[in-house]
Amino acid sequence: MKIIAPYIAHYKRNFKLAAPLMITQLGHPLVGFSSSVILGHFAGTVPLAALALANGYFNLLLIIAIGISYGLTPLVAHANGSRDYFLCGRLLAHSLVINVITGLLLVAIAVGGSLFMLDHLGQNAQVVVHAKPLLLLLGISLLPLMVFLTFKQFVEGLGLTRQSMQISLWGNAINIVVGIILVKGLLGITPMGVKGVGIAAIADRTIMAIAMALYAIRSKLTSLYVRSFSLLALKAALFRKCLKSGLPIALQNIFEISAFSAAVFMTGWLGTASLAAYQSTMIMLSMIYYAAGGLGTATAVNAGFFRGRKDPQQLRDSAISSYHMVIFFHFITGVMLFIFRDFLAHFFSADILVIAITSQLFAFTAFVEIFDGLQIVGLGVLRGMADVKFPTFITFVSYWLFALPLAYLLGIHTTLGVLGILIGLYCGLALCSGGLYLRFIRLARQQLSLY
Repeated sequence: MKIIAPYIAHYKRNFKLAAPLMITQLGHPLVGFSSSVILGHFAGTVPLAALALANGYFNLLLIIAIGISYGLTPLVAHANGSRDYFLCGRLLAHSLVINVITGLLLVAIAVGGSLFMLDHLGQNAQVVVHAKPLLLLLGISLLPLMVFLTFKQFVEGLGLTRQSMQISLWGNAINIVVGIILVKGLLGITPMGVKGVGIAAIADRTIMAIAMALYAIRSKLTSLYVRSFSLLALKAALFRKCLKSGLPIALQNIFEISAFSAAVFMTGWLGTASLAAYQSTMIMLSMIYYAAGGLGTATAVNAGFFRGRKDPQQLRDSAISSYHMVIFFHFITGVMLFIFRDFLAHFFSADILVIAITSQLFAFTAFVEIFDGLQIVGLGVLRGMADVKFPTFITFVSYWLFALPLAYLLGIHTTLGVLGILIGLYCGLALCSGGLYLRFIRLARQQLSLY
């Protein structure tokens, strides 16, 4: 007990912050999952394929949006820890401007993809016809999403995670209900097919943006922090501060997600069964990944708070407790994934070959998915410590210079196939998580020596 005694209080603090965040984070993959189910049951195979094509383009824009907006959370946590409540409101105002401009740029990129790029990817013409309006609608939904993310990251930086969870859950429910009504054509509405999914996304993200903004500005819990919120007298220094935090985080996300996306094309060279098994594995792992992401955000909030309080010992203990918790979380999910690997494989497909490959991949990832969580916590604590440049370098080297070449070598030039691709990717994850941990330990020791 003496070994864990310094961390017990942090276990409780981390869990209180992380539990709502883990549920909130699951909203991203669940919306995609529900859209797939709705189209698969009510619209048919071609619209479902169109959703996959549109999401392949859209998800990269979504990752950029999340990364840019996330930069606000550790800044607000640090300002709150420093008791600089005036700065909290000013950061919110500047971040809102940045995120709205970013949202407009991402909408323009989505429009360009819808009008021009999808026609030149060598895809089925009928699928492209359905994917183009869907990508356009999903792109438009990025603007209200950026507004929602701005206020969400602000309140989470203050440690108010339960409220954003509730709004996210209601938003997801609205997305599903509206999606079914529009795709199927209920209540006298003409069936819209794949367009219904896009319109549902715009509707629920707009409602979520309004609800989140009203809560952040009008709640008694945030009143002390938003008194300085104003879109007048904006300063270049604060814009630079927000971008200095958000841009590297966006790059970190891009380096990782693009590596796993590139692996899709490699897997496609191995055949349809391998590609289907890889996709099934990624769907399952994304659920675990996003849930662990809630603990990563809580780690960043606590690290930023204790950095603001100039308490490096509490910062270190809080971070170490997060590492303990994520190891325990992945032990549980890993055991469950291994035990139920065959059942879960049958859930995703009825093809015997796909089931066999998926079960094999689940068995492997059950033992290595822990590196996902270790990386998430490592990135979270370093973001809270305002160290974003070096982690960006680590992710670039780990995924683009190491993981992708190794995945190509093992997957394409050995008999391992898709398993070899996953081995390469998770070797990159292991390298990244190890590098981030060593970086944290070094910075923690430096800060402790100063006090």
